[in-house]
Amino acid sequence: MRKSIILIVCVLLLPLQFSTLSAQNRKMNMADFEKRKMEFVKKEAGLTQDEANKYFPLSTELTKKKFDLHKRHRDKVQRIKDNSNISDTEYRRMLEDDVDVKIKEAALDKEYSVKFEKVLAPEKLFKAQQAERSFIQKEVTNFRSGQDNERRR
Repeated sequence: MRKSIILIVCVLLLPLQFSTLSAQNRKMNMADFEKRKMEFVKKEAGLTQDEANKYFPLSTELTKKKFDLHKRHRDKVQRIKDNSNISDTEYRRMLEDDVDVKIKEAALDKEYSVKFEKVLAPEKLFKAQQAERSFIQKEVTNFRSGQDNERRR
């Protein structure tokens, strides 16, 4: 459960971090990020090329769906926040929407767990998911400290 929370935080913070840094004229090369992530996960989890070819499209699809889900939620919250006179009903709506997002995200995780289990053995799936979390945590740390841009220059 704790690892799921960490992943959720990373998935939520990573796009925010990228947009913040972009606004500061620091840009993240997403294609390079994805390529490095795939290489890292493939190596750490010991995936064959065939396994990687099946795993990564599913992983990318799931990440995109979660990102879209959270983006819609952030947009709703922002619309309400933009109103300087927020009622209890609107606050309640934001709280309920937050819970709904978590439920929908859990449903996505459950839906995709079945799909992932069809393409990878449980041990490799576990290692791939752990490697992906580890990679994202390192990237967020590096990006915040400015190492990401220095590495690319």
